[in-house]
Amino acid sequence: MKKIAILGSTGSVGTQALDVLRELPDFYVEALSCSTNVRLLLKQIDEFKPKYACVTNEAAFAEVREACRELNISTHIVHYLEELIDKLEADILINSIVGSAGLRPTIHAIEKGIDIALANKETLVCAGKLVMDLAAEKDVNLIPIDSEHSAIFQCLNGNSKSDMRKIHLTGSGGPFRTWPANKLADVSIEDALKHPNWSMGRKITVDSATLMNKGLEMIEAKWLFGVEMGDINVLIHPESIVHSMVEFRDGSIMAQLGCPDMRIPVAYALTCPNRTSIDVKPLDFVTLGSLTFELPRYIDFPALNLCKEAMRLGGTMPAVLNGANEAAVALFLDGAIKFTHIPLIIEKAMGAYTYKENYNLHDVLEADAFGKNYVYEVKKCF
Repeated sequence: MKKIAILGSTGSVGTQALDVLRELPDFYVEALSCSTNVRLLLKQIDEFKPKYACVTNEAAFAEVREACRELNISTHIVHYLEELIDKLEADILINSIVGSAGLRPTIHAIEKGIDIALANKETLVCAGKLVMDLAAEKDVNLIPIDSEHSAIFQCLNGNSKSDMRKIHLTGSGGPFRTWPANKLADVSIEDALKHPNWSMGRKITVDSATLMNKGLEMIEAKWLFGVEMGDINVLIHPESIVHSMVEFRDGSIMAQLGCPDMRIPVAYALTCPNRTSIDVKPLDFVTLGSLTFELPRYIDFPALNLCKEAMRLGGTMPAVLNGANEAAVALFLDGAIKFTHIPLIIEKAMGAYTYKENYNLHDVLEADAFGKNYVYEVKKCF
């Protein structure tokens, strides 16, 4: 029986991972973690009876620990993710934490030799070289959960990376794909959270609306698959059925298709190279009718070019980009800045920063903090 730990078990990916695990009797959930969603975590503990649970928010930690005592639940409750990881005997750790907060736990788990099913793209955006080098040194597998990277991973299964010519990274285009540019300044929070195809958390849904999510995925793909940014082509695909494609040097193109359901890439990450039966909606090509593709609107959605520039510069610049984006999205969701201010404020943060070409983890964390702090300091200018 394989042991699984889930970081971020109360979030969108975490809850869908547990949906999959309900159908996989050969897996045991050894550990769960969350920040503040006490009510849902207690339900998960009651159902899956993990050996450990971690609650990173101090007030929520005290509440969960007391509730487990009152309910006579034997799950051991800890406060720090590193402490949790030290206790694990897990075969696979699913990291579905949102944002750069997922970086340290990923590195800690790799150092312990635990394979990672990665849904936290910021880990590789901020510290791709550090993480990939460490994973190679510790002989740890990094298995992507993001639907696009899972699709590429599946297309490469049984093929040589040396035969790969190009990655075609697809994206829905978000809720504003057809909006005229002059209307984007009036986007409301409610508008930005209405993704046409996927059900995701608030932060990643806004990232999808700005196309920042696709830019971050470009950086993640570079590190995961050992390619250059010029080898990654972004295509807007409104139906969200083709999750990405790999073009090979003989002209063949392989694609992975499926309904937009995160349980499919989660299941593959847990069972690959084998596949398992899970209860997901089958794809009906007749009802679907057609698949369409178009180029991104780079001028109207500048986040993609910001990601390309951050990766061109390299070093710690992607960590600044990511930190600034996290802070800018949080300000937008608080109603403090407009939707169109998000890329503008990120660009200013990048321009104010002197990046380090050679870096360590401390440098990455400093760069991430710089991006966040800069955004909060200059928000009054927008």
